[in-house]
Amino acid sequence: MSVDQDYDDIPGTYVFDAQQSRRGYHLNMFCMSLRHAGNRDAFKADEAKYLDRFPMSEDQRRAVLNREWNEMLRLGGNVYYTSKLAATDGLTFQDLAGLMTGMERDDYRAMMVAGGRPIAGNRSKSEWNDG
Repeated sequence: MSVDQDYDDIPGTYVFDAQQSRRGYHLNMFCMSLRHAGNRDAFKADEAKYLDRFPMSEDQRRAVLNREWNEMLRLGGNVYYTSKLAATDGLTFQDLAGLMTGMERDDYRAMMVAGGRPIAGNRSKSEWNDG
């Protein structure tokens, strides 16, 4: 059962709360399995077969196979867990953050070093002109 939260209105993010944790449990356990070299090797050898070990939803499986990073978060993934998949692909956390924000890694890094995104327009979806 999905319960609406006040923070659902924060643009560009999915808050990882208890509801998201339950939703993404198997997705996150898959990602955490990639901590071990043997599991990374097995995953890289046959991604779809390896995913059969985890009872994820079809949407979660598709997001993993297509490397739809933001979709993984929407479907209950935790960025710290999904970063294990990114690392398996040879991506740094800055690479991943750039992909998730639609920016090149160096542009993302420069933005963060300069203080991040401005708060105006990023507190609530209601601040957006196009809603």
